[in-house]
Amino acid sequence: MITLGVIADTHVPDRTRALNPQIIPVFKQAGVGAILHAGDACLPRVFAQLEAVAPVHAVRGNRDWFGFRDTPLAQVLTFEGVRIGLTHGHAGMRTYVYDKLSFLLMGPHTLRYFMHRALQVLPEDIDVLVFGHNHVPMNFHLDGKLIFNPGSACCPGELIHDQPPSVGLLHIDGARVEGEIVELCDKKR
Repeated sequence: MITLGVIADTHVPDRTRALNPQIIPVFKQAGVGAILHAGDACLPRVFAQLEAVAPVHAVRGNRDWFGFRDTPLAQVLTFEGVRIGLTHGHAGMRTYVYDKLSFLLMGPHTLRYFMHRALQVLPEDIDVLVFGHNHVPMNFHLDGKLIFNPGSACCPGELIHDQPPSVGLLHIDGARVEGEIVELCDKKR
């Protein structure tokens, strides 16, 4: 059995000065064997802070501009035979700009829209989809896949108000995978 820490949209320093101080203790207490960062770290130093707990596997988000050239947009990782597709969910800068304009002109898209956008950059044979981008926690099964978004570790999304920051845990026991959303106290409240 292994537990993975899952985090996305840390946005250091563009929306917050530092990682939420609860993140490291949550991952340590859970005894995570690795941490998956689903993009928008904004500074590579975030990975170094997380690596003090466990090895970090990361993908590049739409806000990861400087120092992320070697960070992939998507990757497939295998833990105990479970294939995890990791992506931010914006499907590249061109698509991100189009989506942002659509959001501004026509309002928010459905949550499923973000999920399908994330699936476009990954192979079909994954067991778990991990993504970020929309800052909305998601944890459900669809067509035999676990769909998992830990939400934003710093700033809740535009789609759901009064939502606290959050991270996630993936508990893998053989072929069985369970996701868990861990809400953090908002240090701004």
